[in-house]
Amino acid sequence: MTAATAARSSAEPPPPPPSLEVSGLAYAYPDGHQALYGVDLTVERGERVALLGPNGAGKTTLVLHLNGILEPGAGSVAIAGLPVAKRHLAEIRRRVGIVFQDPDDQLFMPTVREDVAFGPAAAGIRGPELAARVGAALDQVGMAEYADRPPHHLSFGQRRRVAVATVLVMEPEILVLDEPSSNLDPASRRELADLLLSLDITVLMVTHDLPYALELCPRAVVLSEGVIAADGPTPELLSDGELMAAHRLELPFGFDPRSVSPRRTAP
Repeated sequence: MTAATAARSSAEPPPPPPSLEVSGLAYAYPDGHQALYGVDLTVERGERVALLGPNGAGKTTLVLHLNGILEPGAGSVAIAGLPVAKRHLAEIRRRVGIVFQDPDDQLFMPTVREDVAFGPAAAGIRGPELAARVGAALDQVGMAEYADRPPHHLSFGQRRRVAVATVLVMEPEILVLDEPSSNLDPASRRELADLLLSLDITVLMVTHDLPYALELCPRAVVLSEGVIAADGPTPELLSDGELMAAHRLELPFGFDPRSVSPRRTAP
């Protein structure tokens, strides 16, 4: 290596930290129930990862650590290199956008526009910048024409897209989706899939809908009894009959995961 090459190499910025880095995370609830036992999980920027596992596996407990609702009993969590700790909670909660299973848990203002504006307005954004942020988020989810409608006048699928907009408007580092396909009709399911594939953002999708996970997430992680039981390409994990049976994961009857490849982008 020449001196000039070395100088150029030393001037290159370091790679960005992972969107999510969980190290040795353990947690027990006050009643003594141990929910997590030393979980290690790294999600790089731009990855789409499905978090799979049976009920009671610890998936919700893990998600609640990502924005500081729960504090680790042991181990650590970092979002884009920033430790999840009390002193950073405001910034962490901006960086981690959680979309709940029921959009009505997130929509409470008189109009769609006001719902989407609530987060950035609370963060001190005002005027033209706020209007631009809200407009851009509604455009992203295809709901701009409904900006002045009451959320309760929308279909369930439309409300879910508005709920996604209330998170995207905060420009998060990682989008966490809790059972995003639940209660959606086939058309709404497809529209949400296209939306998620169009986003240039890290996605962690908690789901029991294995075909949806296969379609949207090239990588899957199986959490079972508080530990990571498997981590790899989604088609490989879903094709492993022993793994699936051991962790109470079932595909729809007749569905062959080898017949479907994860989609990279929306059509």
